[in-house]
Amino acid sequence: MFSKRFALALAMGLVSSVSVAATPDEAIRKTLNALDPNLPVQAIAESPMKGVYQIELSGGRQLYTSADGQFLLQGYMYQVKDGKAVNLTEAAESRGVAKEIAAIPASEMVVFPAKETKTHITVFTDTDCGYCQKLHSEVPELNRLGVEVRYVAFPRQGLQSDAAKELVSVWCAKDRQQAMNLAKTRQPVPEATCDNPVAKQYELGQLVGVSGTPAIVLANGRLIPGYQPAPQLAKVAIEAGK
Repeated sequence: MFSKRFALALAMGLVSSVSVAATPDEAIRKTLNALDPNLPVQAIAESPMKGVYQIELSGGRQLYTSADGQFLLQGYMYQVKDGKAVNLTEAAESRGVAKEIAAIPASEMVVFPAKETKTHITVFTDTDCGYCQKLHSEVPELNRLGVEVRYVAFPRQGLQSDAAKELVSVWCAKDRQQAMNLAKTRQPVPEATCDNPVAKQYELGQLVGVSGTPAIVLANGRLIPGYQPAPQLAKVAIEAGK
């Protein structure tokens, strides 16, 4: 009698376990939540590799996992087509970055437009960065080549630094372009305060992987760390904007 009841309970338990078995999405989220409840998960979907799921985080970062959430991978996934390796992870991350950048209102940037715009770049900048100043000296050439330059703020030494205060003054100036020109040529910028996006843009930069300046985001979301000469930069920017 006991054995029959035990068998019945076991069978019922198996049925119950099947009925409440976690979906891949649920299992993966449970694992991620256990690791870090604040992990900014945007989406979970099956990747092009069968049996492997792709986790998209805020800012475009990608992780990979098994369907049961027990194995996590961080790195690049390539797909080989016609003898060429395509970096699927980089492409996905670029789309995520492009989405974040596209959400920034133009009114919160310092924009140097081209007369005949072919594409645009978004530059995370710091006013006391030598290579940022060098890049800025070539903005007229970039504009001439058809590249609109959009600046967002990224004080490398943090929000309490002198550069952060100067960036606030630039963003709060009546003429932001003129203030940026002054800052990038090491001339005093009149001190000003207002509601400004400097802190928000600094946090965004960290989110999308900016670690130094200038950090240049092309129209397709590709992130270029560091300075590039205007002709070279314009070429890759226009190609990315197609």
